[in-house]
Amino acid sequence: MTQRPKNLADRSLKRQVEAIARKRLAAQDIVDLAEFRSFKKESHQPTVLVVDDEEMMRNALKRILEANDYKVITTEDAMGLTKLLDTAHFDLILLDINLPWVSGLELCAMLKGHPSIKHVPVILVSGRKTKEDVEKAFAAGCDDFIGKPFEIETILSVVSKSLEKMEEAK
Repeated sequence: MTQRPKNLADRSLKRQVEAIARKRLAAQDIVDLAEFRSFKKESHQPTVLVVDDEEMMRNALKRILEANDYKVITTEDAMGLTKLLDTAHFDLILLDINLPWVSGLELCAMLKGHPSIKHVPVILVSGRKTKEDVEKAFAAGCDDFIGKPFEIETILSVVSKSLEKMEEAK
């Protein structure tokens, strides 16, 4: 008994599976257009990473953004962010300046110097909003700055504009 080379057997199995899948797909009901649009919208949801050491602030930003069709990932500090770099994709980073161990300013400068994520917009958030603080934020490389306390509309507007700028730059 002669055996077929493994790659031919693999291709044959692949063709069989594809044929069964096509038959079953063709037998399914027509997809509801509203359902399709909803799926398409979900698949293109921008992902925002929120980095803030205050749990209440992380949760507030998460609720605001999720209520406006953003996918949100949260972490409390630079260490959490570095763990996410290998496992998660995000389209924008909301970064608190006052973080333990590594400040948001230092972290922003490192992110903007990292080749694989330097294109990701970074919005620095801080309770300190003097002219000097804002200048330091932009010197660190941030794309925008939001002072605390903030209005919900401000957060949404700045996030939206930053994502639009990133898309235009692609």
